[in-house]
Amino acid sequence: MKVLITGANGQLGYELQRCVPDKIELICADRKQLDITSQDSVTAFFDLYKPEAVINAAAYTAVDKAETDSKAAYAVNTNGTAFLAEACSKLEIPMVQVSTDFVFDGTQSTPYQMDDTTNPISIYGKSKLEGEKRVLEILGNKAVVIRTAWVYSSHGNNFVKTMLRLMQEKDQLGVVADQIGTPTSAKTLAQCCWRALDKLQTTNVELPAIMNWTDAGTTSWYDFAVAIQEEAISLGILENSIPINPIPASAYPTPAKRPAYSVLDKQATYKALEMPVQHWRVTLRSVLDELSRKIEKNS
Repeated sequence: MKVLITGANGQLGYELQRCVPDKIELICADRKQLDITSQDSVTAFFDLYKPEAVINAAAYTAVDKAETDSKAAYAVNTNGTAFLAEACSKLEIPMVQVSTDFVFDGTQSTPYQMDDTTNPISIYGKSKLEGEKRVLEILGNKAVVIRTAWVYSSHGNNFVKTMLRLMQEKDQLGVVADQIGTPTSAKTLAQCCWRALDKLQTTNVELPAIMNWTDAGTTSWYDFAVAIQEEAISLGILENSIPINPIPASAYPTPAKRPAYSVLDKQATYKALEMPVQHWRVTLRSVLDELSRKIEKNS
């Protein structure tokens, strides 16, 4: 089966290629090969390569920049997603759409269920939510939306790699302690996407239209940073520890508002996909171990 992966050079796209199941022929496209914001480009690409399924890992993820560049955010996250869904509809093929915890406002104090009321508080969140709606309107049960949060990996730019750099450059750090969520390895998210696609193609299995996926457990950005430093020192990535100070989000203002609480309830997803789950500390250790090996190889 030929599967198109959009956003192939991103964190998720990278991991989707690394854990591709047997008997899958990959069609990998980044923005240079496929401009999903152009319907003509999408149509021509599908006509040429004739994919049999799509995992859309392409997204405009510059959360703060989106506040002043909303046109670009909607072009990718809403219109581009819809163009992909329309192309899938013409070929009658399934699509996995990756979305975000930013569709919620973060005012709850209990994990968000898949059918909880959405109320995004940023342009990024609003554009992703509109993308979700378009996919499900166009494809119905031929699509599934997977919401995730706090994604990181050994590839690309992310919170973990930023923290490692700052821990080497700074004498101390202040990290937001009043935003709560769950770090998610791009690898486990990729495995979830492949599993969902497999289930979509199994005619006697009915998946929820929207599913939540993160690793297990909850934490704050502050506690996440503390864990990164502890694990990195134990692996020899960092030589010395520095003080990490908890600060309120109000002390670190950003153009885009972020959910204060974005823990997602995954129980229905775990059941539907029959997937094992790992605690975020376990997957963090695995990613840092991979980074350690990369550093050792390049030294």
